[in-house]
Amino acid sequence: MDESLKEQYVYRVFQKISKGYDRANRRISFGLQGSWKKMLIRQLEKRTPFRGNVLDVCCGTGDISQGIAKVRPDLNVTGLDFSPAMLRIAKAGNKRKNVHFRRGNALELPFEDDRFDGVCISFGLRNTSDYKRVLHEMRRVTKPGGYIYCLDSFVPENVLIRPFYTLYFRFVMPLLGGGIKHLEEYRWLYRSTKHFLRPEELRILLVRSGIRKIRSKTRMFGACNLIWGQK
Repeated sequence: MDESLKEQYVYRVFQKISKGYDRANRRISFGLQGSWKKMLIRQLEKRTPFRGNVLDVCCGTGDISQGIAKVRPDLNVTGLDFSPAMLRIAKAGNKRKNVHFRRGNALELPFEDDRFDGVCISFGLRNTSDYKRVLHEMRRVTKPGGYIYCLDSFVPENVLIRPFYTLYFRFVMPLLGGGIKHLEEYRWLYRSTKHFLRPEELRILLVRSGIRKIRSKTRMFGACNLIWGQK
């Protein structure tokens, strides 16, 4: 799909599914997505310096932003998303004074260089139209020595697991997540994962973006990976 067309399509998808997005994610992941996100939050919790600044790119409904702010009330957390519908839900549910949400595009982050001590993106990179550009922008706004984190869905590498994964995510997940009303939108979430980078390709792209000391954690036979490194 052409880059501009992908961006427009993804925008429409998330505008439509924002209202029931969190509930749908819990259903389609059998409640596991919460623990995957906590895995990211724990890394940010222990690596971000006292009173540091954190940026949550493609923050969606803001659950990661608020999760970070809860465990580290000393931090200043900014959640950014390009979907007004998602941001309305994020702002309405925000109970943390140290979290602020704003609208913006991951391809052109509206922040100066070296602003944040930690920058994360969760289940969002695969939905962008230019992975390399997003990672470059994330690195640009990260302070030297700060960390960049990518949590996302991947097609499992295990040849025994992959057929079952494909069967579920291609046929069962869209119906379970979106029902008849949003079936097409949740089919997109399958396609975006199918055509996304493999974990090793993402590691290589991070290194080429100027990020070092790459580490990772894997869950659910490789269907979920957290990959991070240091600027």
